[in-house]
Amino acid sequence: MNAVERRPLVVGVDGSEPSLRAVDWAADEAVVRGVPLRLVHACLWSRYEGTALARDLGRRGEPTPQDIVGAATERARTRQPGLEVSSEVVFEEPEYALVHAGRQASALIVGTRGRSGIAELLLGSVSLAVAAQADCPVIVLRGSHDNRATPPVHGRVLVGVGEDAAAVGFAAAEARRRGVPLEAVRVWRCPAHESSDHPLLADAPALLHEEQAQKALDEALHGLPPDLEVHRRTVEGHARRVLVDLSTRADLLVVGARRREGHFGLQLGRVAHAALHHSACPVAVVPQPA
Repeated sequence: MNAVERRPLVVGVDGSEPSLRAVDWAADEAVVRGVPLRLVHACLWSRYEGTALARDLGRRGEPTPQDIVGAATERARTRQPGLEVSSEVVFEEPEYALVHAGRQASALIVGTRGRSGIAELLLGSVSLAVAAQADCPVIVLRGSHDNRATPPVHGRVLVGVGEDAAAVGFAAAEARRRGVPLEAVRVWRCPAHESSDHPLLADAPALLHEEQAQKALDEALHGLPPDLEVHRRTVEGHARRVLVDLSTRADLLVVGARRREGHFGLQLGRVAHAALHHSACPVAVVPQPA
């Protein structure tokens, strides 16, 4: 395994229950991949309040940043005793710190909600920002993942097949690591203006779009390892709705996200955005250069 393949998994921790569950999942995933695990806790506490106040609060029982990463490190090592675990406290905005850490990571793992207290949000702002900006794949632990990456619960990895070759490759690798089939889905729609009122031609436009979807699916899956079991499906409908519905019987949903050089702000398409907010299982967002 070369240096790039040995890049660690990075998991964001903040002391919340979702982030501790993310540590469990990430520890299992790191063992499956054969890579180290790195825990990153980011906050602005020291910058605004100062280390003296932090120490004073620590004496009154309030956990310090070092307490948070220490507890998370112990949890990871208890769960996977042979795992190489390191940790870091960064006094920066969590979004910035995690995206920066992802530049040297094989993947980033985050929970669905941090400690923002904004209970009405379906997805925490940190998780959304990291998934939309990171240069590496980001796995957001939505749904009932039972705190573990393995053994598989549903026995399949689901990938939405669009124009993102990186997402297909990532999904195939995840399925092989877990020893489960890959379910590859290409969603298509027939625009209303292409329908025909003639009874003999009514299904012709739809059949054409379905054939095009099947061809695109075959091309996207060409060259996958021959030992990987692949289930191919073309489905008519809205990609967002189809993939969210299918996520109820998957262990991981993989979607692509285009990254345009020089473009700032959140770079998530509609499908990835919907998956992050509504999927019933963990979601991997895989960046694809435009």
